[in-house]
Amino acid sequence: MTTVDHHTFVVERELPGSPAHAFRFWAEPELKRRWTDCHPDWAVLEDLFDFRVGGVEAKHWRMPDGQEMTFRAHYLDIVAGQRILYAYEMSFGGQRVSASLATVELLPAGTTTRMRFTEQAAFLAGGDGARRQRIGGTEGVFDGLVEIIRQDLAGQR
Repeated sequence: MTTVDHHTFVVERELPGSPAHAFRFWAEPELKRRWTDCHPDWAVLEDLFDFRVGGVEAKHWRMPDGQEMTFRAHYLDIVAGQRILYAYEMSFGGQRVSASLATVELLPAGTTTRMRFTEQAAFLAGGDGARRQRIGGTEGVFDGLVEIIRQDLAGQR
């Protein structure tokens, strides 16, 4: 019998600018790609982005070693400039490895935005190693988001 490893984690980041500005980097396809397309050597086999309640976001990649990975999200709740709630699954080599509920909160903090990302995950394979890899990857991609927003605001001056 295979066990399921349930884990909840929170990642917070201070984002430059207002919550409305930060929200654009989740909602607009080209801005979102700037911080989520972090593997230029992966071939994109599917790229779907329908950012609305009931919409689906999907990516399917082939890595240089031939392995394939899939991300598929369903948007459950969106409040512009404030909150995004979505359920998503990750598959590797055609096998689902996790399913999660993710909440993004964008909170005003003076001239910046406090982003709080909460993920409730069910890891179906890989146990502790998969959990550590997901948390580390999530933290890294959000570090990239901070930098992309910083560059965007600097370019507007």
